[in-house]
Parts: sequence; C-alpha cells; structure tokens
Amino acid sequence: MDTVETVDRIEQSIEIAAPPERVFALISEPGWFINDERLVDHRIEQISDTVHVVHDPAHGSFAFATVALDPPRAATFRWIQSLEHAADPSAPSTLIEFTVADLDDGRVRLTVVESGFASLPGDAAEARQRIEGNTKGWIIELALARDALQGGSGDHQRA
Repeated sequence: MDTVETVDRIEQSIEIAAPPERVFALISEPGWFINDERLVDHRIEQISDTVHVVHDPAHGSFAFATVALDPPRAATFRWIQSLEHAADPSAPSTLIEFTVADLDDGRVRLTVVESGFASLPGDAAEARQRIEGNTKGWIIELALARDALQGGSGDHQRA
C-alpha cells in the first residue's frame, strides 16, 4: 500500500485482485468507509438528489454529497462535516475522490484522495489531528475493501 500525505491532502492506494465493476459497486456507495475495522451495512437516507445521510451502528450519522460517479472508474463525494448543514453546498467539507485504474496483471489500483482539511473549522493543530486520524483510517478502509472484494463473488460482500 502506498501513502502520500501533505498538509491539506491525503492520497493512498492499494492493489486489488478484482474487476473494476466490482470495485466501483463498493466505492460508489456513500460512506462505505465508515466502519469499525470491518465492512458493515449502513442505513442510507437520501435527503436530496445528491445528498445522503449514512447511519452507522457504531459511529453515528454522517452526511455525504455525491459530486460525480463515472462507472466503473471514479466516484467523488463531499463529506459534509455537520449534519445540520447537509443541504448547504457551501458547508465545510472534505472532498473524497476514488479512482480505479487497471493494472497489467488483471488487478486494479484503487486510489483515494481526501482534500480540503484546511477549510474545516478549527486551528492548524486540529487540522493536523484530522489528517493523521483519516490517514490511519484510509489504511484500514482500503485494506478492508481489498479483502472483501478479492474474496467476494457478487458486487461486493460485507464482513
């Protein structure tokens, strides 16, 4: 797994032995990566054409705006930091971009880029803490995606 981190951006990738369509089926689900060290099903509430609230049994509720879906290659979301402002496109958020690229041996590279931490409320120390926490989280989530997708026989399987 490769990791690149700068002050306002996290970029990580992982190789997965699965077809791009199977990977896209997972990454196109808003908030699929809200987990507690295993992939779990979420209750997803649609509050507008592009905004969803993801209800996770362990971590609570989170708002995501779907920015773009380009099957089977890319899915982009805004992680809206406050549920009260879920319908406000100017609300503080980070941009999460997933891309799927073919490798020569039939595997794919799944890359996630999360950016926009500097736009969130709080000082530089709080931004740094968010980046460090999310960096660790993306390592876990990408490994969970790889393990589920490589072992899955359908679109994707949850642990």
